[in-house]
Amino acid sequence: MGSCLPKLVLPMEWSIYTTPVERSQDQFDNLEKHTQWGIDILEKYIKFVKERTEIEISYAKQLRNLSKKYQPKKNSKEEEEYKYTSCKAFISTLNEMNDYAGQHEVISENMTSHITVELTRYVQELKQERKSHFHDGRKAQQHIETCWKQLESSKRRFERDCKEADRAQQYFEKMDADINVTKADVEKARQQAQLRHQMAEDSKADYSSTLQKFNHEQHEHYYTHIPSIFQKIQEMEEKRIVRIGESMKTYAEVDRQVIPIIGKCLDGIAKAAESIDQKNDSQLVIEAYKSGFEPPGDIEFEDYTQPMKRTISETSLSNSKGDSKTELKFASKSKGKLWPFIKKNKGAGPEDFSHLPPEQRRKKLQQKVDELNKEIQKETDQRDAITKMKDVYIKNPQMGDPGSLDHKLIEVGQNIEKLRLEVQKFEAWLTEVEGRLPVRGDQARRQSGMYEAQTTPSVNNCAQDRESPDGSYTEEQSQENELKMMATDFDDEFDDEEPLPTIGTCKALYTFEGQNEGTISIAEGEILYVIEEDKGDGWTRIRRNEDEEGYVPTSYVEVYLDKNAKGAMTYI
Repeated sequence: MGSCLPKLVLPMEWSIYTTPVERSQDQFDNLEKHTQWGIDILEKYIKFVKERTEIEISYAKQLRNLSKKYQPKKNSKEEEEYKYTSCKAFISTLNEMNDYAGQHEVISENMTSHITVELTRYVQELKQERKSHFHDGRKAQQHIETCWKQLESSKRRFERDCKEADRAQQYFEKMDADINVTKADVEKARQQAQLRHQMAEDSKADYSSTLQKFNHEQHEHYYTHIPSIFQKIQEMEEKRIVRIGESMKTYAEVDRQVIPIIGKCLDGIAKAAESIDQKNDSQLVIEAYKSGFEPPGDIEFEDYTQPMKRTISETSLSNSKGDSKTELKFASKSKGKLWPFIKKNKGAGPEDFSHLPPEQRRKKLQQKVDELNKEIQKETDQRDAITKMKDVYIKNPQMGDPGSLDHKLIEVGQNIEKLRLEVQKFEAWLTEVEGRLPVRGDQARRQSGMYEAQTTPSVNNCAQDRESPDGSYTEEQSQENELKMMATDFDDEFDDEEPLPTIGTCKALYTFEGQNEGTISIAEGEILYVIEEDKGDGWTRIRRNEDEEGYVPTSYVEVYLDKNAKGAMTYI
């Protein structure tokens, strides 16, 4: 018997589907690694910017501390030194550096807000988006793998059924060819072969249907789903690249935005440097330290080839005794060189600054008057405020008791009165000093006329019989007491040597209280002997009698040398 069933041939299309699925999985693995690397790069850049902001903050803090460290302390001697233009320029430099530090703080703040914060938030969003895309990719991959397994199962079933049908066909043909087999057995073998053939046909149809479905799913997978996912991943990656580029541009712009302000800070420093005026600084030094003394005159030539003859007129000596209204009790046994620059009294100077040279004394008195006037103004403002508050209490008793402010008003009034008396006293001394200084411009002879009416009577009196404005003492008494106290200190300090010869006489132009070691007190109008001329240090050595001699400022006396070769020499 011939075969009634067609020979089934196993299709070979399925063999091409093994590698594409694996190849697709490999691409997802590669993309997953690459996108994770991109996120790592972004986080590394965020860390870089964050460390830069910390450096900027630290640098700004150090600049501010540096500027603060070199700022002059208030109410200190250092603050007074900053009146010079060079010191003012240094202060301006410190202030500009403080502003310069502020710009670095701005850099840190802008980089933090525009880069660090924004990129940190973007990284979180990027991680979520990446997770979503790869989740869709894995889902699509699992779907195609499921379809592939179904196809494999259908194919294996079809293959098995074809083999079974082929074996049944061969068995039928064998039975049909065997003459010893009964017709019933042959029929049974034919029916079995037909059954197996039908099963193979059914498996073939199922396999064909599954294959068509798989091919469709595979086409959708590789031409629709996977490209779409890859496109989204590509867009995500490109967005990341663009974002990091924009952040780098912002990084540069943040620095560029502060450059004009930093330039202004540097311009301010340069302008401060250009404002330095060496002539003005020199003039300030001159004004601060000028004493009011005139330079000493030329030293006379002393001819030792002829005996020196110096005499003093009896008239001058008698006038010296008659005109002097102050009996000075200052005794000194020194006949050698005395140094008036060694300060005997280490405590504070006298209240009227009489230990200072005239010009320095005038400045100190003027400064004291200005300070007292400021104190008076403060107390006056306080009194006005209390008075207004009292008026409010009178109009609105529920706000407070007006009588509670009376004690404070009395106290403030007493303080104002005390300060006014102090101003009168110091203005009297100031007027006296300015009257004795050489004629100068109005600018140099500043006067505070706030209480001129009260100070006028004391200005016109002589120094030796002038009372202080508060009437507590006279200069004559103060001078005499100080001289008596100092006399005992000098008694044992000097050797007994041959007295120096007198070389002339001098007349005291001002009263001088010799409070330094080696000086001698003189009264205005007193006539004394000159035993040593000014050697260029601004001091002249004089003698009152055999036991009283010492140094006085040359500008305080008018010197008359014997042998008037050069005429009368006057030091003012």
